[in-house]
Amino acid sequence: MEKSNLEGVMQVCLPISGVIGIGLAIFVLFSFNIGGKTLYYGSYSFALIACFLPLAFLLVPMRKKDKGRLHWYNIFFGGLTAICALYLSTKAYELLTYGFLPMSTLYMATTIILFSLIAEAARRSAGLIFAIIVLFFGLYPIFADHVPGPFRGMSFSFPETMGHMILSPNGILGIPMQILGDLLIGFLFFASALRAFGAGDFFINLAKAILGKYRGGVAKVAVVSSAFFGSLSGSAISNVVSTGSFTIPAMKKTGYAPAYAGAVEACASTGGVLMPPVMGAIIFVMTAMLNMEYRQVMIAAFIPSILYYYTLLVQVDCYAAKKGIKGLSEQEIPSIKETLKRGWQYFGVLFFLVWGLLYMRWERLAPFYATGLLFLLSLINPYTRPKLKTILEMFRSTAELIVQTMAVLLPIGFVVAGLIATGTAGSLTTTIITLGRESLPFVLFLTVMMAFVFGMGGMGIAGYVILSVIAAPAIIRVGGLNQLAVHLFIAYYGMLALITPPVAVASFVAASIANSDPLRTAFASMRLGIVLFVVPIFFLLEPVLILQGPIIKSLFYFATSLVGLGLVGFSIEGYLPKFGRIYFVERLAIFSAGCLFAFPLWQSITGGFIATSLIYVFKKIKLQRKIKLF
Repeated sequence: MEKSNLEGVMQVCLPISGVIGIGLAIFVLFSFNIGGKTLYYGSYSFALIACFLPLAFLLVPMRKKDKGRLHWYNIFFGGLTAICALYLSTKAYELLTYGFLPMSTLYMATTIILFSLIAEAARRSAGLIFAIIVLFFGLYPIFADHVPGPFRGMSFSFPETMGHMILSPNGILGIPMQILGDLLIGFLFFASALRAFGAGDFFINLAKAILGKYRGGVAKVAVVSSAFFGSLSGSAISNVVSTGSFTIPAMKKTGYAPAYAGAVEACASTGGVLMPPVMGAIIFVMTAMLNMEYRQVMIAAFIPSILYYYTLLVQVDCYAAKKGIKGLSEQEIPSIKETLKRGWQYFGVLFFLVWGLLYMRWERLAPFYATGLLFLLSLINPYTRPKLKTILEMFRSTAELIVQTMAVLLPIGFVVAGLIATGTAGSLTTTIITLGRESLPFVLFLTVMMAFVFGMGGMGIAGYVILSVIAAPAIIRVGGLNQLAVHLFIAYYGMLALITPPVAVASFVAASIANSDPLRTAFASMRLGIVLFVVPIFFLLEPVLILQGPIIKSLFYFATSLVGLGLVGFSIEGYLPKFGRIYFVERLAIFSAGCLFAFPLWQSITGGFIATSLIYVFKKIKLQRKIKLF
């Protein structure tokens, strides 16, 4: 069939699925009922799967050459998914009450079909390697007792394995649907509403109005706007594509080298995944793994995010100063007053969301309330009054985000069930401790390497889940470290692969937009994103940097980290404000002083302060004598 047919089908199906899915979520999460009866949670979970997962087969083609075309087998796969999920939705209460064993022929057939379709949706959405890994863990309980070494575990029959994966709270009904059906669906709805109602243009214009006039203003606008978009989309790649399509050409136009412009966008987009208040799907997985409230993780991510974007802004500013790149012209800078007049409600809604999460503790309900407030305030503001097209786009975008997220999240249930049901998770934890010789640095090194490998394969969430089950307990047991800090540490290092060679997917996508060499862009990204390499170590060793401790101590280490990382940024770019260009030996000295200053240990900070003071005195004398010593 022609491409136009698929587009027409999706224009109809996505908004309808969005309306039905959000309606289901509101009905269940707000505890509404009909005739005194509410929807059982298992029924709700399978109903959401029936509503959204079939569209994955239409959105993502089986083969690349099928892109944009509507084939009969995709319709068949989608219809079969919906039928199986709807059938299990009607039987969910019965399954919980009486169990799924012994399994009837119909249940067996349904679970096998749904298991296979979920794996195929995973292959289409996240690639073949991801599908192979989740299939391995999904079928692992069948042959676990035949695997040698630490992977040896308790085995189950084929029917028991399928039941665990599809019908039990340990499989797809566990962490995946708890995350998606409870927390994530509301935040995806809120993010889609903000984008549909024009919040993206507002924040870009606001960033231009505030930062555009300064040197390198376009790059600073890219950093700030990409941080916002990354938080909403939860995907570094989609953020690079959406915002990078106009920020990268704008940076190149003002004088930034193509590879550098691509690197700025790749780094800014990657950091947005862990940028409060919305953040990416991996944070919602973390809340389920830790059994914590979302607000606790959101608060913990605040200081590391600020440090990351602060250092990124320092570096693009130094680059602009070194290259003589000026800001935007007056004609290109929008009026702050006019910008706020057109979009003041977005600020109000974001503050309301944070207030609802932190003070009211609404958790899963907060984004729904915030979306309702956004709609009401947009009606009041004549510049943003929504039309029917806006509402349809909101539900279309919501459905698309949920489909993409569900296709990746559901198979995670196979991984968790495979590791935990067989008892393998505990033996692997012991193995990591043994390999690391019960030494914290060795255990951390092994964890970082594994996180990096998973990240290279584009399996950030799957990698985090596996490492949170097997590596996090090892780190905590060996080092006695803060649990939340350990999980954030794993999540941060999983993100590193997005901007680090040899794979560096976010950098390569940015390079294609910038028409630059992919490897040069990736190496520039790695240099710009240096905070991702060091800050996780900082908050792992000193949890006050994720606000796990006295607030005074948190503020002190936050301040010293700002100074230290600022110095690191100056050294990397080879430019020191008020002194101009700096050269190799000076850069090395300033980099060392910055690392000492930023490290959260008072002896290190004292050394950094002394070294920084000596460098400052030296530079002042050198400037006065105008002697070029190096």
